Amino acid sequence: MPPIPSTPSAHHATGGDLLVAVLRELGIDTVFGIVSVHNLPLVEAVDRELRFVPVRHEATAVNAADAYGRARGSLGCALTSTGTGAGNAAGSLVEALSAGTSVLHVTGQVESEFLGSGRGFIHETKDQLGMLGAVSTYAATITSTDTAGRILREAAQASLADPGGPASVEWPVDLQYAAQTDAAPSIAGAALPGPGTQHAPLAPERTERPAATPEKTAPGTTLSLPSTPATQASPAAAERHVTPPPGTPAPAPAKKPSGGEQRSRAADAAPPGTQQTESLRPLGHPGVSARPHPTPAASELVAAQTLLAAAERPLIWAGGGATRTRAELAELLHVTGAGLLTSNSGRGAVPEDHPQVIGNFATTPAVRSLLADADLLLTIGTHFRSNETADYRLTLPDAHIQIDVDAAALGRVYPARHALHGHAPEVLTALLPHARRADESWTRRVAAVRADVRATLHDNIGPQAAICDAIRAALPREAVVARDVTIPSSSWGNRLLEMYDPRDNVFPRGGGIGQGLGMGIGAALARPDAPTVVLAGDGGLAVHLGELLTLAQERPRLTLIVFNDGGYGVLRNMQDRYSERRSGVDLATPDFELLAQACGLPYARIAAEEHAMPVIGHAVASDGPTLVEVDLARLGPMKNPFTPPVKIPGQ
Repeated sequence: MPPIPSTPSAHHATGGDLLVAVLRELGIDTVFGIVSVHNLPLVEAVDRELRFVPVRHEATAVNAADAYGRARGSLGCALTSTGTGAGNAAGSLVEALSAGTSVLHVTGQVESEFLGSGRGFIHETKDQLGMLGAVSTYAATITSTDTAGRILREAAQASLADPGGPASVEWPVDLQYAAQTDAAPSIAGAALPGPGTQHAPLAPERTERPAATPEKTAPGTTLSLPSTPATQASPAAAERHVTPPPGTPAPAPAKKPSGGEQRSRAADAAPPGTQQTESLRPLGHPGVSARPHPTPAASELVAAQTLLAAAERPLIWAGGGATRTRAELAELLHVTGAGLLTSNSGRGAVPEDHPQVIGNFATTPAVRSLLADADLLLTIGTHFRSNETADYRLTLPDAHIQIDVDAAALGRVYPARHALHGHAPEVLTALLPHARRADESWTRRVAAVRADVRATLHDNIGPQAAICDAIRAALPREAVVARDVTIPSSSWGNRLLEMYDPRDNVFPRGGGIGQGLGMGIGAALARPDAPTVVLAGDGGLAVHLGELLTLAQERPRLTLIVFNDGGYGVLRNMQDRYSERRSGVDLATPDFELLAQACGLPYARIAAEEHAMPVIGHAVASDGPTLVEVDLARLGPMKNPFTPPVKIPGQ
């Protein structure tokens, strides 16, 4: 692809007008935030030209922007104030960093004259950029009116590039009010990706990386990986700072660049022995340049191809990284007849009604047995999180091929016989010609295990199975289910409630409670033509109870299902199992009917299994929000109380 042509400099009356122009280029029509004296020009422009959603807490602004991006397979934007406001957003930035999701977080800053002076200027805080850099994949300060556009686009690019994460930009308020000169390349005309959309590769941006010696290909072997021609490096790329690895002594504080911005965590180095190619992640934003992806060592790729060709009992494990290689993954399943396990993040990479998709059930007895008998495990873009591997006590086959674009993930949790550092679609494309059909008895066993684990869980959750069934029956095939951290989500929402598209699978991957409603609001406004369901507990909802007012004000098509057990049920069950008394888990809860009435929200209640289908069906069919309370005391308990998959020392 030829280099992106530069456009003539554009002029904007304020920073807010520039921000709107960049957001339009990125296809963002809705922004979440809280207005402040330190972001007023930005909020006013967004509210005038796009849609500004005034949430009640900065953490929710980031959660909602995060889910907006997830639900569209794109990028979301949050606006916060400086100091305490930016600090309030930090926890949700941790979630986006953990999940590798794309968020553009723009926060205010004190007047540039006083930046870093420590005078106690209102909302001033010590080293705000350092705080943002710790919880973002990229963080920068705008220090002039002629670099703001480039920094915003650079931040968007960093957030959208694999492996993803939030990008934070702080903007002194005096520069927000000032006229802007924008000389950055245009990214106008970017189209939002729809379900199943295939996107053309984007123009790559080079970054400074350690030189690597290409490994020679074995005689007679063809290394077939897609690539695109190299292009000219952009000026922004040459200035980017590389984040040192953990444990590296901190350098002396850098002086403020004379004409521009300060940055951190903007790029990572390629490991020795890894080739860099100009192949690209297919994003939905033509004109946003992407970093080159690594290519696996040729000898490792050839060995993996040989191992795959010999497999008779293969299994595949899809993590969040597999959601970007859906077509290739589906083809691999078709060719091999393999079974597909997923992490929670990988759900929907292949629709979960596919007969070979076992899903997020890796630690169940039936799947453990399947893993013990498999002669190959191919894993794609998964972190092997502790809660999905029984605190790493799950046994995996020795014959393990691991694919990941993040070199640090390879072999970090489980040994990999062949570690393939590369972009999953390209690596799978290279593996596919060598795949062979599994033994037919193995494929039949996969289907039997799939049916068994689902039937067992459906039975174990008792009366809550009626709610799970009612949600799936009420929703169209493509609809977001946003799940807070609560017993119904952790036990069956993350497994039994089928997902058919990864953009419908919205949940806090880092495990923090209280984020579900904000995520649901963001997802619902991202996709207003489809209903959204949120699963939350009374304890988690109380963390951001004020967002009920956001829900009432914005009126999205959102059904909020609150499972009320009077506290933190997960931890209550844990204490009941391992302790002699309860501590901190029994909470006062509101009368949800009166609360809904006070907020102007429709209300319904489920107190028996037979209530689930009509109540949820009616709520999902409505054109606006509904609060549905599930009275767990009246509904009745699960057959087996759920306890989190957390190891207790000495137990």
